Amino acid sequence: MAKGGIKQWPADERPREKMQKLGCENLTDAELLALILRTGDHTSDQSAIDLGRSIIKKFKNLRSLSTAELSEICEIKGVGLAKAASILAALTMASRINTERLQILEKFNSPIQVYNHFHYRFRDRKKEHFIVLLLDAKNRIMKEVQVSEGSLSESIVHPREVFNPAIRESALAIILIHNHPSGDPSPSNEDKKITIRLKEAGTILGIKVLDHIIIGDGGSKPGYFSFVEGGLL
Repeated sequence: MAKGGIKQWPADERPREKMQKLGCENLTDAELLALILRTGDHTSDQSAIDLGRSIIKKFKNLRSLSTAELSEICEIKGVGLAKAASILAALTMASRINTERLQILEKFNSPIQVYNHFHYRFRDRKKEHFIVLLLDAKNRIMKEVQVSEGSLSESIVHPREVFNPAIRESALAIILIHNHPSGDPSPSNEDKKITIRLKEAGTILGIKVLDHIIIGDGGSKPGYFSFVEGGLL
Protein backbone atom coordinates (compact mmCIF):
# COMPACT_ATOMS: atom_id res chain seq x y z
CA MET A 1 0.00 0.00 0.00
CA ALA A 2 1.18 3.50 -0.77
CA LYS A 3 2.90 5.54 1.96
CA GLY A 4 2.04 9.04 3.15
CA GLY A 5 -1.35 10.65 3.59
CA ILE A 6 -4.41 8.93 2.15
CA LYS A 7 -4.89 11.74 -0.38
CA GLN A 8 -1.55 10.75 -1.92
CA TRP A 9 -2.59 7.11 -2.36
CA PRO A 10 -3.85 5.71 -5.66
CA ALA A 11 -7.62 6.27 -5.89
CA ASP A 12 -8.48 2.56 -5.78
CA GLU A 13 -6.61 2.17 -2.47
CA ARG A 14 -8.42 4.97 -0.64
CA PRO A 15 -11.20 3.66 1.69
CA ARG A 16 -13.83 6.17 0.51
CA GLU A 17 -13.24 5.55 -3.18
CA LYS A 18 -12.99 1.80 -2.58
CA MET A 19 -16.37 1.88 -0.81
CA GLN A 20 -17.91 3.81 -3.69
CA LYS A 21 -16.57 1.36 -6.24
CA LEU A 22 -16.90 -1.97 -4.41
CA GLY A 23 -19.35 -1.37 -1.54
CA CYS A 24 -18.96 -1.34 2.26
CA GLU A 25 -18.81 -5.12 2.52
CA ASN A 26 -15.48 -5.17 0.68
CA LEU A 27 -13.70 -2.87 3.14
CA THR A 28 -11.55 -4.30 5.90
CA ASP A 29 -12.31 -3.48 9.53
CA ALA A 30 -9.33 -1.10 9.56
CA GLU A 31 -10.62 0.68 6.45
CA LEU A 32 -14.08 1.09 7.97
CA LEU A 33 -12.50 2.57 11.07
CA ALA A 34 -10.42 4.89 8.88
CA LEU A 35 -13.64 6.34 7.44
CA ILE A 36 -14.88 7.07 10.97
CA LEU A 37 -11.54 8.51 12.10
CA ARG A 38 -11.02 10.51 8.88
CA THR A 39 -7.52 11.66 9.87
CA GLY A 40 -4.66 10.29 11.87
CA ASP A 41 -2.60 11.98 14.53
CA HIS A 42 -1.36 15.36 13.32
CA THR A 43 1.74 14.97 15.47
CA SER A 44 2.96 11.89 13.58
CA ASP A 45 2.99 10.45 10.09
CA GLN A 46 0.09 8.10 10.89
CA SER A 47 -2.77 7.99 8.45
CA ALA A 48 -6.32 7.10 9.44
CA ILE A 49 -5.78 3.60 8.03
CA ASP A 50 -2.64 3.20 10.18
CA LEU A 51 -4.69 4.21 13.18
CA GLY A 52 -7.45 1.77 12.22
CA ARG A 53 -4.91 -1.04 12.00
CA SER A 54 -3.50 -0.14 15.43
CA ILE A 55 -6.98 -0.33 16.92
CA ILE A 56 -7.76 -3.70 15.32
CA LYS A 57 -4.38 -5.05 16.42
CA LYS A 58 -5.17 -4.14 20.04
CA PHE A 59 -8.78 -5.31 20.15
CA LYS A 60 -8.58 -8.15 17.56
CA ASN A 61 -12.02 -7.44 16.04
CA LEU A 62 -14.91 -4.96 15.97
CA ARG A 63 -17.05 -7.05 18.32
CA SER A 64 -14.38 -6.86 21.02
CA LEU A 65 -13.87 -3.17 20.30
CA SER A 66 -17.59 -2.47 20.80
CA THR A 67 -17.35 -3.51 24.47
CA ALA A 68 -14.20 -1.52 25.23
CA GLU A 69 -14.15 1.47 27.57
CA LEU A 70 -13.41 4.93 26.18
CA SER A 71 -10.25 5.03 28.28
CA GLU A 72 -9.01 1.76 26.74
CA ILE A 73 -9.37 3.10 23.19
CA CYS A 74 -7.72 6.38 24.17
CA GLU A 75 -4.62 4.42 25.24
CA ILE A 76 -3.78 3.94 21.56
CA LYS A 77 -1.37 6.58 20.32
CA GLY A 78 -3.17 9.02 18.06
CA VAL A 79 -6.66 8.28 19.39
CA GLY A 80 -8.08 11.04 21.56
CA LEU A 81 -11.41 11.26 23.33
CA ALA A 82 -13.21 12.62 20.25
CA LYS A 83 -12.08 9.75 18.00
CA ALA A 84 -12.76 7.11 20.66
CA ALA A 85 -16.25 8.53 21.21
CA SER A 86 -16.94 8.49 17.44
CA ILE A 87 -15.93 4.83 17.22
CA LEU A 88 -18.11 3.71 20.12
CA ALA A 89 -21.03 5.80 18.88
CA ALA A 90 -20.86 4.14 15.45
CA LEU A 91 -20.63 0.63 16.94
CA THR A 92 -23.50 1.32 19.35
CA MET A 93 -25.68 2.49 16.46
CA ALA A 94 -24.86 -0.73 14.59
CA SER A 95 -25.86 -2.76 17.64
CA ARG A 96 -29.17 -0.93 17.98
CA ILE A 97 -30.06 -1.67 14.37
CA ASN A 98 -29.94 -5.37 15.26
CA THR A 99 -31.99 -4.92 18.44
CA GLU A 100 -35.75 -5.31 18.61
CA ARG A 101 -36.32 -2.78 21.36
CA LEU A 102 -39.01 -3.33 23.97
CA GLN A 103 -41.31 -0.34 24.15
CA ILE A 104 -42.95 1.15 27.22
CA LEU A 105 -46.47 -0.30 27.63
CA GLU A 106 -45.65 -3.12 25.22
CA LYS A 107 -47.23 -6.33 26.49
CA PHE A 108 -44.92 -9.14 27.53
CA ASN A 109 -45.80 -12.31 25.64
CA SER A 110 -42.71 -14.51 25.58
CA PRO A 111 -39.05 -14.75 26.65
CA ILE A 112 -37.91 -14.29 23.04
CA GLN A 113 -39.04 -10.64 23.26
CA VAL A 114 -36.61 -10.09 26.12
CA TYR A 115 -33.83 -11.98 24.38
CA ASN A 116 -34.22 -9.94 21.18
CA HIS A 117 -34.07 -6.72 23.19
CA PHE A 118 -31.04 -7.54 25.37
CA HIS A 119 -29.00 -9.91 23.19
CA TYR A 120 -26.81 -7.39 21.35
CA ARG A 121 -26.56 -5.21 24.42
CA PHE A 122 -25.21 -7.91 26.72
CA ARG A 123 -23.71 -10.70 24.61
CA ASP A 124 -20.11 -9.42 24.93
CA ARG A 125 -20.25 -7.85 28.38
CA LYS A 126 -17.46 -8.99 30.68
CA LYS A 127 -19.58 -8.57 33.81
CA GLU A 128 -23.01 -9.83 34.80
CA HIS A 129 -25.80 -7.25 34.78
CA PHE A 130 -29.02 -7.89 36.69
CA ILE A 131 -32.08 -6.11 35.28
CA VAL A 132 -35.68 -5.97 36.44
CA LEU A 133 -38.57 -5.18 34.12
CA LEU A 134 -41.56 -3.69 35.92
CA LEU A 135 -45.01 -4.60 34.57
CA ASP A 136 -48.56 -3.41 35.20
CA ALA A 137 -51.73 -5.45 35.75
CA LYS A 138 -51.96 -6.22 32.02
CA ASN A 139 -48.33 -7.42 31.84
CA ARG A 140 -47.32 -4.26 29.99
CA ILE A 141 -43.76 -3.04 30.48
CA MET A 142 -43.60 0.06 32.65
CA LYS A 143 -39.90 0.50 33.29
CA GLU A 144 -36.47 -1.14 33.16
CA VAL A 145 -34.23 -0.96 36.25
CA GLN A 146 -30.64 -2.18 36.63
CA VAL A 147 -30.21 -3.69 40.09
CA SER A 148 -26.58 -4.78 40.07
CA GLU A 149 -23.40 -5.19 38.04
CA GLY A 150 -20.91 -7.94 38.81
CA SER A 151 -21.01 -11.60 39.77
CA LEU A 152 -24.45 -12.51 41.08
CA SER A 153 -24.85 -13.51 44.70
CA GLU A 154 -27.69 -13.45 47.20
CA SER A 155 -25.99 -10.56 49.01
CA ILE A 156 -25.83 -8.44 45.83
CA VAL A 157 -29.25 -9.32 44.39
CA HIS A 158 -31.18 -8.67 47.59
CA PRO A 159 -35.02 -8.65 47.56
CA ARG A 160 -34.94 -5.09 48.89
CA GLU A 161 -33.01 -3.84 45.84
CA VAL A 162 -35.21 -5.81 43.44
CA PHE A 163 -38.64 -4.92 44.83
CA ASN A 164 -38.11 -1.32 45.96
CA PRO A 165 -38.45 0.03 42.38
CA ALA A 166 -41.52 -2.18 41.83
CA ILE A 167 -43.18 -0.83 44.98
CA ARG A 168 -42.37 2.79 44.08
CA GLU A 169 -43.81 2.37 40.57
CA SER A 170 -46.83 0.33 41.77
CA ALA A 171 -45.84 -2.58 39.54
CA LEU A 172 -47.86 -5.78 39.93
CA ALA A 173 -45.34 -8.10 38.28
CA ILE A 174 -41.66 -8.22 37.41
CA ILE A 175 -39.35 -10.09 35.04
CA LEU A 176 -35.82 -10.85 36.21
CA ILE A 177 -33.06 -10.69 33.59
CA HIS A 178 -29.33 -11.16 33.68
CA ASN A 179 -26.54 -12.13 31.29
CA HIS A 180 -23.85 -14.78 31.46
CA PRO A 181 -20.48 -13.45 30.20
CA SER A 182 -19.46 -17.05 29.47
CA GLY A 183 -22.08 -17.10 26.71
CA ASP A 184 -23.78 -20.20 28.15
CA PRO A 185 -27.26 -19.26 29.43
CA SER A 186 -27.67 -22.40 31.56
CA PRO A 187 -28.65 -21.43 35.13
CA SER A 188 -26.14 -21.93 37.93
CA ASN A 189 -27.10 -23.16 41.40
CA GLU A 190 -26.73 -19.54 42.59
CA ASP A 191 -29.14 -18.40 39.87
CA LYS A 192 -31.68 -20.97 41.02
CA LYS A 193 -31.33 -20.01 44.70
CA ILE A 194 -31.73 -16.31 43.93
CA THR A 195 -34.81 -16.96 41.78
CA ILE A 196 -36.54 -19.01 44.47
CA ARG A 197 -35.74 -16.37 47.09
CA LEU A 198 -37.11 -13.55 44.95
CA LYS A 199 -40.24 -15.51 44.03
CA GLU A 200 -40.96 -16.08 47.72
CA ALA A 201 -40.39 -12.40 48.52
CA GLY A 202 -42.69 -11.42 45.65
CA THR A 203 -45.45 -13.67 46.95
CA ILE A 204 -45.32 -11.94 50.33
CA LEU A 205 -45.39 -8.49 48.69
CA GLY A 206 -48.11 -9.36 46.18
CA ILE A 207 -45.78 -8.79 43.21
CA LYS A 208 -45.55 -11.77 40.86
CA VAL A 209 -42.22 -12.87 39.40
CA LEU A 210 -43.33 -13.77 35.86
CA ASP A 211 -39.99 -15.17 34.70
CA HIS A 212 -36.23 -15.10 35.11
CA ILE A 213 -34.46 -14.96 31.75
CA ILE A 214 -30.72 -15.50 31.33
CA ILE A 215 -29.16 -14.01 28.20
CA GLY A 216 -26.34 -15.91 26.47
CA ASP A 217 -24.23 -14.94 23.47
CA GLY A 218 -26.51 -16.55 20.90
CA GLY A 219 -23.89 -19.11 19.88
CA SER A 220 -26.37 -21.87 20.67
CA LYS A 221 -30.08 -21.52 19.96
CA PRO A 222 -32.19 -20.10 21.42
CA GLY A 223 -29.40 -18.19 23.19
CA TYR A 224 -31.33 -17.69 26.42
CA PHE A 225 -32.76 -19.67 29.32
CA SER A 226 -36.25 -19.03 30.67
CA PHE A 227 -37.02 -20.36 34.16
CA VAL A 228 -40.68 -20.67 33.16
CA GLU A 229 -39.95 -22.56 29.93
CA GLY A 230 -37.43 -24.70 31.81
CA GLY A 231 -40.02 -25.62 34.45
CA LEU A 232 -38.07 -23.97 37.28
CA LEU A 233 -40.55 -21.20 38.08
